[in-house]
Amino acid sequence: MTSPPYPRRPEAAPELPGLKPGGIAARARAAMTPSAPDAAYLTGLNPEQREAVETLDGPLLVLAGAGTGKTRVLTARVAHILATGRAFPSQILVVTFTNKAAREMKERIHAMVGDQIEGMPWLGTFHSIGVRILRRHHELVGLKSGFTILDTDDQIRLLKQLLAAENIDEKRWPARLLASTIDGWKNRGLSPKDVPPGEGAVFANGKGGMLYAAYQARLKALNAVDFGDLLLEGIRLFRENPDVLAEYHRRFKYLLVDEYQDTNVAQYLWLRLLAQGSKNVCCVGDDDQSIYGWRGAEVDNILRFESDFPGAKVIRLERNYRSTGHILASAAHLIAHNEGRLGKTLFSEGEEGEHVTVTGAWDSGEEARAVGEEIEALQRAGHKLSEIAILVRASFQMREFEDRFVTLGLPYRVIGGPRFYERAEIRDALAYLRCVNSPADDLAFERIVNVPKRGIGDATVKQVHDVARAAGVPLQEAARVLTQSEELKPKVRATMRGLIEAFDRWREQSRTLSHTELAEIVLDESGYTEMWQKDRSAEAAGRLENLKELVRSMEPFENLAGFLEHISLVMDTDNGAGEDAVQVMTLHSAKGLEFDTVFLPGWEEGLFPHQRALDEQGKAGLEEERRLAYVGITRARASARIWFASNRRIHGMWNSTVPSRFLDELPDAHVRVEESRGGVGWGGSAYGGGYGGGSYGQSRFDRAEPFAASSYSTPGWQRAQGQRSREGGGSRSGFSERPGGRFDAGAAGRRGGPTVIEGTLVASSTGAPSTFRTGERVFHIKFGYGEITGIDGNKLTVQFDKAGEKRVLEAFVERV
Repeated sequence: MTSPPYPRRPEAAPELPGLKPGGIAARARAAMTPSAPDAAYLTGLNPEQREAVETLDGPLLVLAGAGTGKTRVLTARVAHILATGRAFPSQILVVTFTNKAAREMKERIHAMVGDQIEGMPWLGTFHSIGVRILRRHHELVGLKSGFTILDTDDQIRLLKQLLAAENIDEKRWPARLLASTIDGWKNRGLSPKDVPPGEGAVFANGKGGMLYAAYQARLKALNAVDFGDLLLEGIRLFRENPDVLAEYHRRFKYLLVDEYQDTNVAQYLWLRLLAQGSKNVCCVGDDDQSIYGWRGAEVDNILRFESDFPGAKVIRLERNYRSTGHILASAAHLIAHNEGRLGKTLFSEGEEGEHVTVTGAWDSGEEARAVGEEIEALQRAGHKLSEIAILVRASFQMREFEDRFVTLGLPYRVIGGPRFYERAEIRDALAYLRCVNSPADDLAFERIVNVPKRGIGDATVKQVHDVARAAGVPLQEAARVLTQSEELKPKVRATMRGLIEAFDRWREQSRTLSHTELAEIVLDESGYTEMWQKDRSAEAAGRLENLKELVRSMEPFENLAGFLEHISLVMDTDNGAGEDAVQVMTLHSAKGLEFDTVFLPGWEEGLFPHQRALDEQGKAGLEEERRLAYVGITRARASARIWFASNRRIHGMWNSTVPSRFLDELPDAHVRVEESRGGVGWGGSAYGGGYGGGSYGQSRFDRAEPFAASSYSTPGWQRAQGQRSREGGGSRSGFSERPGGRFDAGAAGRRGGPTVIEGTLVASSTGAPSTFRTGERVFHIKFGYGEITGIDGNKLTVQFDKAGEKRVLEAFVERV
């Protein structure tokens, strides 16, 4: 243990012989003990915050709601431990999730206690502390000093080598998919020997577990680890070396953990092992803000804190210093519909403020126009643009807002990622279209000549450049010339010839096909869409949505050349960096931020809650989506404005949408329903009648079609489109309005049959339980006959006679 930078201060000055009781010397010595109640860092704390700071003995869970000052509590607690002499700085472990949070905490503690923070080496992220421990004990986990930490690119390259060594087709079983699978196992604390046989069999026809073991062995041979190993190897170190674990038990007298609700299984296990020494563990978090389940976070970690640490004290921070009364009441009422929570209710001692507003738009275009007009009005009234945020559920929603802001000349900034047209997948797709439109566009050709991977390497590209310079022709023409000679290897020559012929074919098709149809063909035949379909990373689904949105964005333009010209102008505009600008981001990126005014567009079933979350996780997915809605509302200090569109273009087809169930979970007393100010009524005259009456067709929500076939679910939108084209006429909006202006997402369904939103996926107030029962025989058009063995909301587990056990949506089976 490193020696402390100064002698330890006792908790109370001991009595010494020779001192006159009550004398000046005795009183002066007693005054050496810090008087915590008068400490500056305690000034201004409310009673709950102060209790959390001063409760130093035993396990403590601080349930800190949004805007309740959790960071101040954490930093003041560290300052209090130091000021009262409970521990040296080197005896306190403080774990955060990001380097930014760690830096902010250090700065705040330094402001409270001064240079003592310099002797506090164990304040950092999980990974930074994990690597510090491994550096000290590397030999115990089979590593040498100076081991390397692989980044993602190195990891992918190593996995590709392993796949090649096993003769596994990397196109069918991508290295990125294997990397994601292994990362998932490590996040759950699973070493190769711990992976369940069934899970190891999901990759490469049963070779997943073997490849994981080979990968770990190769890492050891290279004296390297990846980020997952920084905790996984730490867990193994502690489990296999009790003396090392005991050393850290003696070292750490206090453990503090920030954002505990976001821990995954590996982080939980690592912390639990360290916390077995000292009972003075304090975890700060908010179960209502656990929104990262898709990357391994386990909300159960915080929910079972009291059982993990017997005798734990729970202190709730519910006094919010950020938002107005109406905003907090709306968020609290919404999140109360979740069952998996410890429970707390935020309140504010300030003004009630503006009501949360809910506004419907005819379509997503009107939604963007109306929001743009509201922002312009706020700007004219003196509202800073940087205090206005648009928080979307999916990144493809950003495109229409970005286009609208460019048209209005409103500066904007995309947080947490590039602007829509600057995203890698959009730039790649545009490069393909530019090559079709202009064979002389060398920059575009060079960008996509080997995207997706075709085996056309740098050496081949250099040959193409050499021919182009010598002949004074564009790269495409130079590539054509090379394919007619013996300069290239046969395989590369055939690949290059196929690419050039594809561009010739697409260019010829552009004369007869619409530019939107052409774009779909190019992305499909080039293999670009397939590349992302095979990618199993967390970002892949969003990239595919963005590509579909790109095709949709082409529709208002007369031809491909006009669209590409528009894009060049959009790309040339300033992105608002360094100036007052509207903030645009996803709801996930908004966590931890706050703004005066927040717009929350796209609150529609299938988009929010997102259909994929419901399909993959059922009730757990719904509750995480609701927590995401709670996070979105509580980002607003003064004004939260929710929007939904009654119609949205999905995969190039108009679909009627129904307002999100979350709208009916908001409290009437704190919400005001507003009429759209987008200039287009529900009659839809601004589009020349194109959406009116029978020209649009019947909403699918007028039919007895279960919620599972959402407009964001491929089978649903295909069937809905076919139904509309056959029937025509009917309702043109996907919602009805209850007396008092409240939206009833189920009313439309009741007009034509049973409630459209049903099953245990929804709070009990919004629908009836499934009408199916376990043991019933059913028929599925793809899998045939089978028997129901389990029911989860609108998803059935069926043991099919020939296809085996499958999970299917109840919308696609019928009783027999």
